[in-house]
Amino acid sequence: MTIQEITTRKEDQTFDCKSFQIEPKALAVSIVAFANADGGVIAIGVSDKTRKIEGIDQHTEKLNELLRVPFDFCNPSVPVTCSYLPCTDKDGNENRILLMEIPASSSLHTNQADEAFMRVGDKSRKLTFDERVQLMYDKGERYYEDTAVYDATIDDIDMDAVADYAKLVGYGKSPLQYLQENNGFVRTNKKGEEEVSTACILLFGKYPQKFFPRARTRFIRYEGVDEKVGAEMNVIKDVTFEGTILNQVKKTIEFIETQVREHTFLGQHAQFVTKRDYPEFVIQEMTVNACCHRAYNIKGTEIQIKMFDDRLVFESPGKLPGQVKPNNIRHTHFSRNPKIAAFLKAYHFVKEFGEGFDRICREQEANGANVPSFRTDEFILKITVPKVTEKVTVKNEKVSEKVTVNDGDVTQKVTVTRQGLLEKLIERASINGDKLTENRIAILGLMIDNPYISKIELAKVVGISTNSIMRNIDYMRGKYLRRVGADKNGFWEIIE
Repeated sequence: MTIQEITTRKEDQTFDCKSFQIEPKALAVSIVAFANADGGVIAIGVSDKTRKIEGIDQHTEKLNELLRVPFDFCNPSVPVTCSYLPCTDKDGNENRILLMEIPASSSLHTNQADEAFMRVGDKSRKLTFDERVQLMYDKGERYYEDTAVYDATIDDIDMDAVADYAKLVGYGKSPLQYLQENNGFVRTNKKGEEEVSTACILLFGKYPQKFFPRARTRFIRYEGVDEKVGAEMNVIKDVTFEGTILNQVKKTIEFIETQVREHTFLGQHAQFVTKRDYPEFVIQEMTVNACCHRAYNIKGTEIQIKMFDDRLVFESPGKLPGQVKPNNIRHTHFSRNPKIAAFLKAYHFVKEFGEGFDRICREQEANGANVPSFRTDEFILKITVPKVTEKVTVKNEKVSEKVTVNDGDVTQKVTVTRQGLLEKLIERASINGDKLTENRIAILGLMIDNPYISKIELAKVVGISTNSIMRNIDYMRGKYLRRVGADKNGFWEIIE
């Protein structure tokens, strides 16, 4: 992590900034919250309000107090890893920032007052008694990825796969040393024997199904909208993907993409638009979630992804993990398998913890489809993703005909609307005391002209760097503009 990343990254599910002046009791709340959730990093010596770099070298005594917090103010103590990042502070002096890396824990942690907290988005939320009891149960389930696999040895691990991952995360020693020194992938028991963890086999095993036969993903496509059996069986595709979790994720997404229909038409702003049965991000995120959050201790069935004419159904062993419920899933995150989740995040299959499902819902809504629905049958979580309806596609095709026939009129109307809309935004900013600079007004104008414009294109036209473009967009996001759909295929929408 660099100084620039620390000063520009938003606080989220796995990252927080704290002033060096923070009290030990307050720091304990954040540490406990991260340990109870998905782990994370706390950068100490950076103001969480202004992001000014304060540093930590001014007072050795205070620094020692903060370093003792995971032991003296957390129960049980949290195994935090501390490191220091050289920096130049706000006064121009050489200084350092303290980075506390908190792992996701298989224990329930509390502060000195016996209060339990959990990281939810960018906040540390205090848990009720019932939530504490539920979290203790879920953490027991979470521990499964750390359990030793009976009869598995080092010979069952693909060291080339380990080497690839170690290189990706910047680990410079040998693959075997990585396994022995990280995440408890390989441990030595009391008898002096090496044990290989479940997560290690699932992520790096030469053939994980040797030990977990049903740790696989199955895609089934049905003709029609019902699942029929016997003489009326309507299965037209049935494919199973095995190997490591990474291999399953890649192959499953790749295959589902071959089954998705696309419709291209001329949409608003005289731009060709491709409408898919299911947005690309939705397919990727749902597949990743199924593989990442399934309960691997349930061994009687595999993940099943069922495609009907009107919906996709993802069936995964287990229930919604931790504090995640249907009514809070868009903004609450809990990894049943945090080591597997961190692995997939390193390969960019997990974007940001806590944001994936909200984006799935926004993608569905942006494409005119309903958001996914949930139900649990026995021990199987079933999530149904409705197909983007034909009605929406037909509606857009009618719009395209209008654009084609009356292209001149539409261009004139858009031009008038552009100026009027910009004037409204500037007036609103003045009333609210916001600062819409010339660059921000230019960005908004370009987005009105072309909602699909990229940040690189914006940078070229406005004449500033892409980083500056993103800072200006972040300032206006939620107040004057919003992103609809995926980063790749989505578009900008002005908030009137």
